[in-house]
Amino acid sequence: MTSLRPILLVEDNPDDERLTIRALRRGNIANEILVARNGEEALTLIFSLEALPGVVLLDLKLPKVNGLEVLRQIRASDKTRFLPVVVLTSSSEDRDIVESYSLGANSYVRKPVKIDQFTEAVRQLGLYWILLNEPLPGGL
Repeated sequence: MTSLRPILLVEDNPDDERLTIRALRRGNIANEILVARNGEEALTLIFSLEALPGVVLLDLKLPKVNGLEVLRQIRASDKTRFLPVVVLTSSSEDRDIVESYSLGANSYVRKPVKIDQFTEAVRQLGLYWILLNEPLPGGL
């Protein structure tokens, strides 16, 4: 049996961080959840990990390095270019959606405002990306 790959949550809002972690746990996702609270921390963590996360849940509006630049750098590296990245953000701006997909986001999910809808959306994301999605053989 392979070990569970961690989930990397890149989120600067402490309330959204807590809600996301709680939603993943309620979805019975047992994977370790790593948290980066700004884009610089996310990039440092991603490129220093021996085993890449199973998925990155990436906010766009981040301090130090914004989410689009984080995505750009992930896709620019041979080590991480196939790493699944889900943009999980409150932005509904068309340019953010287009730019995210242009840079190689695997999915773009707008954070629902209502807590129960947010929880359900994150739970479903976790179930899909960790349990249903078939990762590339060999861990990327």
